[in-house]
Amino acid sequence: MIHWRLAIIMAERNIRNKDLAALTGISERSISRLKVRRQVSRIDAETLSALCKALRCQPGDLMIYADDPSTD
Repeated sequence: MIHWRLAIIMAERNIRNKDLAALTGISERSISRLKVRRQVSRIDAETLSALCKALRCQPGDLMIYADDPSTD
């Protein structure tokens, strides 16, 4: 299972939705929706690239893989 860490990265960098929206060109509403997700099933490469550039991070900082114990 892929866990989405955008909220954690934003908190660590003390960046608000409004600020990230301005840096990425992604709407505040979209940033908010991305931020509240704990799991991500799909993300556009352009969106991921914009987030990484604005947050100065790698895709692996935003996403981590962890086994899902319920599928064993």
